Amino acid sequence: MVKIGDIELGEFPLLLAPMEDVSDPPFRALCKKEGCDMMYSEFISVEGLIRDAAKSVEKLDIFDYERPIGIQIFGSNLDSMIRATEIVEAANPEVIDINYGCPVKKVVCKMAGAGILQDIPRMVKLTEAVVKATSKPVTVKTRLGWDEKTIFIEDVAERLQDVGIQALSIHGRTRKQMYKGEANWEKIGKIKENPRIKIPIFGNGDVSTPAKAKMFREKYGVDGIMIGRAAIGNPWIFREIKHFFKTGELLSPPSIHERVQAAKEHLIKSVDWKGEKLGILEMRRHYTNYFRGLKGIKAYRTQLVMASNAAGVLDLLDEIQHVYV
Repeated sequence: MVKIGDIELGEFPLLLAPMEDVSDPPFRALCKKEGCDMMYSEFISVEGLIRDAAKSVEKLDIFDYERPIGIQIFGSNLDSMIRATEIVEAANPEVIDINYGCPVKKVVCKMAGAGILQDIPRMVKLTEAVVKATSKPVTVKTRLGWDEKTIFIEDVAERLQDVGIQALSIHGRTRKQMYKGEANWEKIGKIKENPRIKIPIFGNGDVSTPAKAKMFREKYGVDGIMIGRAAIGNPWIFREIKHFFKTGELLSPPSIHERVQAAKEHLIKSVDWKGEKLGILEMRRHYTNYFRGLKGIKAYRTQLVMASNAAGVLDLLDEIQHVYV
């Protein structure tokens, strides 16, 4: 049984990665329904939280059906990290996660996210402060290093464990790689081989099919897998992987009915949570993924993106189902 603190996650948990503008409550609801064992929020700026910025505070919203859930924060200022940790704890997630992996320039240039991989002592100091500031289990998501010359993940894993984190998720790329090239799971596997490491190690990067998930599990011995981009528009990946683990057989791809129903549910939850204007606007990025591979879908996708109200989008989705059934 894999556990984060006292939180039981099953024998081999599948986790939803924290993705900005993706891993919000509407999307998390779909992933949970399809078998995701543990989910994380979009990452939240600690500076935004302590200044009560609306966008940051909104990301604290969690619902009972999502549990267990982690709220992820990022920042580089010690006092801000501590104050934000107290705010997050009041929202009552199961876990508080620290982002040391985001490669985006506007985050990195502030020495937050993957930027802190240039200053490991500071990373350890910030982590220790967060651990001491909360009674919740603290976890970390990071990358292998800043670049190929600074891959110190084995040392980092030990030092973060020593200051009290209770699980570590590792994306198998450096910051310099961004999302290019292949994720290096050999490095992730080395952490699991280290007899000093007692906390769960979750691997992340290039988990795009059930077969890959099985290979990563068996070859590198990780305690669970975190899935990011492969889940966008495809929440069924969690059930597909679990089915493959159990039977060795691939499930049939989701039907057009399932795709349409998922898009509808996502839209409705998005509008309920964000309001119609913003809910419709932020759903636009998802339609391509829900209907990827359907011949002639481009014309419908254009109409979906241009629709200005929920009723219009729902009518278009019904039409897509009728045409492609």
